[in-house]
Amino acid sequence: MRGVWGAVRPHVVRLVGAGLAGAAAELCGLGLVAAAAWLIARASQRPELAALSLAIVAVRGFALAKGSLRYVERLAGHDAALRAMAELRGRVFDALAGARPSGGGRGRDGDVLTRMVSDVDAVQDLLLRCVLPVVAGVVCGAGGVVVCAGVDVSAGSVLAGGLLVAGVVLPVVAAVAGGRAAARVVGREALAVRALDVLEGAADLVMFGASARFAARAGDAAERLERAERSGARVSALVVAAGFVVQGGTVVAVAWAGLRAGVDEVGAAVLVLTALVAVESVLPLAVAAQRLREVLPAVRRVGAVLAAPPELVTSHPAVMPRGPLEVELLGVRVSYGEGVALDGVDLRVERGLRVAVVGASGAGKSTLLAAVSGQVPVVSGAVVLGGRALARYAPGDVRAAVRGLAQDAHVFGGTVRANLLLARPGASEGRLRAAAVRARFAEVVEELPDGWDTVVGAGGRGLSGGQRQRLLLARALLADPPVLVLDEPAEALDPVAADALTRDLLEAPGGGTLLLVTHRLAALASADEVVVMDRGRIVQRGRHAELLAVPGGYRDLWEAEVLAA
Repeated sequence: MRGVWGAVRPHVVRLVGAGLAGAAAELCGLGLVAAAAWLIARASQRPELAALSLAIVAVRGFALAKGSLRYVERLAGHDAALRAMAELRGRVFDALAGARPSGGGRGRDGDVLTRMVSDVDAVQDLLLRCVLPVVAGVVCGAGGVVVCAGVDVSAGSVLAGGLLVAGVVLPVVAAVAGGRAAARVVGREALAVRALDVLEGAADLVMFGASARFAARAGDAAERLERAERSGARVSALVVAAGFVVQGGTVVAVAWAGLRAGVDEVGAAVLVLTALVAVESVLPLAVAAQRLREVLPAVRRVGAVLAAPPELVTSHPAVMPRGPLEVELLGVRVSYGEGVALDGVDLRVERGLRVAVVGASGAGKSTLLAAVSGQVPVVSGAVVLGGRALARYAPGDVRAAVRGLAQDAHVFGGTVRANLLLARPGASEGRLRAAAVRARFAEVVEELPDGWDTVVGAGGRGLSGGQRQRLLLARALLADPPVLVLDEPAEALDPVAADALTRDLLEAPGGGTLLLVTHRLAALASADEVVVMDRGRIVQRGRHAELLAVPGGYRDLWEAEVLAA
């Protein structure tokens, strides 16, 4: 919760202004009803017009002020909420971008992101639908008690009791009764994920004959959501009905108390209409309490993300050296849950060298790149970059220095040009095209309907797997960082094109040190060194020809590739 408050705090003044405007609008509404009730009742007695002039002016003034203040409340409240949401989204993005995976129990990225988007949006409801109505209701209710007590003390006491029932008891009951429905409404997120599975994975599901099964799962999620929404609607309807009953009962009780005390007809009219408006102003608190019960878990999850401990960096982070950087792993051990991904890896890559990392699936190749780029926590040992431990640098400097192509790299919704310029926003047209040519992406751009300005969907919708892979590779090459890490850059290409691309990358990788993970060995004669991994350890290293000359894992992989070809 502290992290959420940190995003809201800079906008407290606007929120307070919106709350005061809302409370003033409610008080003007209360004054309007009281003045109008007095005016109508007094006018029925046919006094001199001068006796009514003040009430006439008051009615007009309260009416104009109520509308104006309500507009100010909406404007200031939504402005503050949207500003706070923009601040909060930025902080959550920074927290997620800098977070290191814990190794288990995180769920799929799509699930996490879908929930996080809805969680952040829930904070807006906390401000607009929970906090502001409470402020306005409390102020207006207190004003109503003061007005009624001014006419008759006993009537004011009765109104105070009715307000406690409508503004405290009823919201508590609504929150408790709506708890189960609120807990089941998380099915909305499950339905979103299931629907994306069916829509975006339609081709794969048809290929494997799983369309009916996944469609049934989506249908089940829709049915659960429907039941949850119906349950929530029933609770809301009962809360509204109970509010009307409390309002009517309070008005009758206030009128009875006033008449019993001998209040005249003018005072009785003021009491009745004032009580009606005062109770009506606190009725939204029951709905606010129900909504609060729904959004609090989401707010806590956002707060937990923001409260996660930052990466440990010294108070005076080291300055990242310029140019290609030397990379060294000293006894690095990385584990995911109970499994060991890297088991005491020692590796030194001189600045500017081109090193290929190979091995069977699950050997630890991708984890090695993730450790070098600081994306996974190291259980023991150290990763050294440019002569200093990775933890000595600021996390942002590490992300800027070690960049490349990961297996889960993302294509953003937007134009092809915009996706590439993410790596280097100020890149010239010539540099952009050069990176595309090196990644074999230039020919893809020529085939797209609008060329560089072709819009692609989030995740690369509209592009084939090979086209998406080459776009991501072009983006990595355009960045040209001090350390370039590439995880299977030619995975989606045919063997001939994959070997040609890998050979080009090794012969002309750019200005930085290159670490390249690949399962294709034919082009590795161009590498300065080949590192062979097995079960999280380095079992062989050397030049391509040297490794083929001796029995071992590399020659086994080579022979398997030759047989497959």
